[in-house]
Amino acid sequence: MSLKKVLAIGLFMGIAGQALAETTLRVGSWLPPTHPQNTVVWPTWSKWVEEATDGRVKVVVEYGLGHPKTMFELVEDGVVDAAFSFHGYVPGRFKLTQAVEQPMLGASAEAASVAHWRIHQKYFAQANEHDGLELIGLFTHGPGQVHMAKPVEKFSDLKGKKIRLGGGVQAELGHRMGVTAVGAPAPKVYEMMQQGVIDGVFIPMVDQKSLRLKEVAKNVIALPGGMYLGSFAIFMNPDFLADLDQKDRDAILSVSGEKLSAMAGKAWDDGDKAGIEAAKDAGVNITFVKEGDALAHEFSALTQGMDAAFIKSVESRGVDTKAALTELRQIAVTYNK
Repeated sequence: MSLKKVLAIGLFMGIAGQALAETTLRVGSWLPPTHPQNTVVWPTWSKWVEEATDGRVKVVVEYGLGHPKTMFELVEDGVVDAAFSFHGYVPGRFKLTQAVEQPMLGASAEAASVAHWRIHQKYFAQANEHDGLELIGLFTHGPGQVHMAKPVEKFSDLKGKKIRLGGGVQAELGHRMGVTAVGAPAPKVYEMMQQGVIDGVFIPMVDQKSLRLKEVAKNVIALPGGMYLGSFAIFMNPDFLADLDQKDRDAILSVSGEKLSAMAGKAWDDGDKAGIEAAKDAGVNITFVKEGDALAHEFSALTQGMDAAFIKSVESRGVDTKAALTELRQIAVTYNK
């Protein structure tokens, strides 16, 4: 055999061996491809994973896999290897995660996400609410605000209105306001408002742009710090991780955890800024509430007793929720100060 052929075969075998060594990590995403979760969070983490594993693990995002609440099961069953979802879509399973959603936190999503991760690791992990999953990140969206088709002047005007609620603390706020709650995944909100199925939605400002709410929700009440934050998990299939070489498993986890949580929170913060600008450009009427305004006082009165109610609701989890809630708020408000 000629030297040229030997070299060619060697090159081919090297390329084939490299291809065989590469592992595809399939991520399921339920938000539109234009959403910051898909334009910033997944691409950034994908780059981190590929760099940390020297290219041995490649990340691919897949869309159109169904309702976001099914993401937990799809990862548990190995249909996809990783995903993210909103804890509020699965009421009953996730309770402790509502600690970060409680009103009046007054912190950015990035700060809240870091606090969320640290408090989970210190206090909540022992309750094993994410059983069957490898939790690799926790984050929140930005402040949840009121987005309506028609203007409202005060929170009491929401009584009887059909409002899409995503679960979690939103549900409790809606109950206190006397709204008619309508359940649906976030990507369905535009269609529901366009058709008049709902009068409004509680959701962060990012979705004025990413879900095109600027076209159908022309009236927004924006509280300082918002009404609540929304808790999300980023998770992987434990078997997928176990099947990797130890060095690649460690590499993926090294670019996850608090690092991934902070990055995701910041991406959603930046998405809120873009959403506000898009809403202004579209002529959306945004009422920016200031501390001390009547609306701020009205909302504060609505939330009285929510901390105590939350702590009582998770007594069966067997953790010091009161201490966790206090520490979470300390971390969030002092982050980067």
